[in-house]
Amino acid sequence: MKLPAAFFKGKSILQGDLGIWTVFFLLCTISIIEVYSASSNMSYQSGAFWRPVLEHSGFFFAGFLAILVIHKIPCRYFKVIPLFMIPISVGVLFATLFTEKVNNASRWYEIGGFSFQPSEVAKWTLVVYIALILSNMQTEKGANKQAFKFIFWPAAVFCALILPENFSTAAMTFLITIIMMFIGRVPWGQLGKLLGILALIGGTAFSVLKYTPNEKIEAWSQLPGLHRLETWSNRLKNHSEETVDAKSYNIRENTQVAHARIAIASSNIWGKGPGNSVERDFLPQPFSDFIYAIILEETGLLGGAAVMFLYFILLFRTSLIASRCERSFPAFLIMGLAIMMVIQAMINMAVAVGVFPVTGQPLPLMSKGGTATIMNCIYIGMILSVSRSSKKKPNYAISEVS
Repeated sequence: MKLPAAFFKGKSILQGDLGIWTVFFLLCTISIIEVYSASSNMSYQSGAFWRPVLEHSGFFFAGFLAILVIHKIPCRYFKVIPLFMIPISVGVLFATLFTEKVNNASRWYEIGGFSFQPSEVAKWTLVVYIALILSNMQTEKGANKQAFKFIFWPAAVFCALILPENFSTAAMTFLITIIMMFIGRVPWGQLGKLLGILALIGGTAFSVLKYTPNEKIEAWSQLPGLHRLETWSNRLKNHSEETVDAKSYNIRENTQVAHARIAIASSNIWGKGPGNSVERDFLPQPFSDFIYAIILEETGLLGGAAVMFLYFILLFRTSLIASRCERSFPAFLIMGLAIMMVIQAMINMAVAVGVFPVTGQPLPLMSKGGTATIMNCIYIGMILSVSRSSKKKPNYAISEVS
């Protein structure tokens, strides 16, 4: 029996690694269900019952169209991205510092009723740029020593522009930079010095934020570029404070953290079932930064573990694709993109379960959002593009010059 021609036509539309496609569709499906559940209170108050999930589905549809286009583009064309995106990213990041502040932070542009977050584009641009530098400066013994400065200074500029408004994104972006330099075999001496300096700076910043009296922190927050210093200090102090008695705990001062922990504590192995969350009515923005807490409440430990496992599958499949690449640029590129998504996912989950202080990082391909959803779909499209053309290569090929 012959299969219909539409079957083969449909098969040609979705090319690339089947594992990546599967993870993408599973994350999208779970996201739409959980965002619909988590936004029910907001829908009830506004009277627009379907609007939140329709908006979210619309962004996924736009992202899916972007994947269809991007995954058919040969990877070599991605090398031109830094040429025009670096100046654009620096320009919009700088301009964002002077936009109207929301919750004491300037992170978005409002364009036609939609919010645009420049830091999401900047992260992507930086990863592509680092992959290009590492691939062009590879030798048989690793990356050329000059590669360090070509990567460090642009990364420092990007992170410095992101830092005043979004500390966690700046820190995560620099962490990804270091990991990519490690994968790209930048000399250990240079990486060791950088890590030592970062440890010193990080330890000093931690001590200042944690032990400086609130009065001084508040005064310093008036200085240019430090207007979020008080927020960072409060988040760190609240996270590291000693356990207090439940009766004396002020739930109003730590609303997000408190209700997220209640949601997780009230779940079990199986959870309450999709749509049966209680804490979504009390947790601010449950469909965004703390959606993982709602996932755990509704699907239990098994559901939460399954979501986490999907991100590890994404990283594993990407590493397999990278191992088959004949040239180093595609390998560095997709590993950087996958690592960025997985690290952000782990940070979001760690915040939801109380391991990390509140950071404001959304869960990739799960949290409700515009720019982040589209950009994550672009990452998937680029990974699939590389998977379409990747071939089996010798073990040493990643060190070859692209």
